[in-house]
Amino acid sequence: MKNKRMKIARVECELTQEQLADKVGITRQTIGLIEAGKYNPSISMCIDICKALNRTLDELFWPLE
Repeated sequence: MKNKRMKIARVECELTQEQLADKVGITRQTIGLIEAGKYNPSISMCIDICKALNRTLDELFWPLE
């Protein structure tokens, strides 16, 4: 499942994948894989991404019903 909400939040914050990766301390490739739904990040990585994008876990990672 693609993570479109994370990509939208990143774009709204005017961040590239590279810039977000730098803020979180991971690689750009990892951000791309998460957005593509091909990588399942740890809860700690999810929290770091949420902090960098000023969003909650629910907003970015909780499945929609």
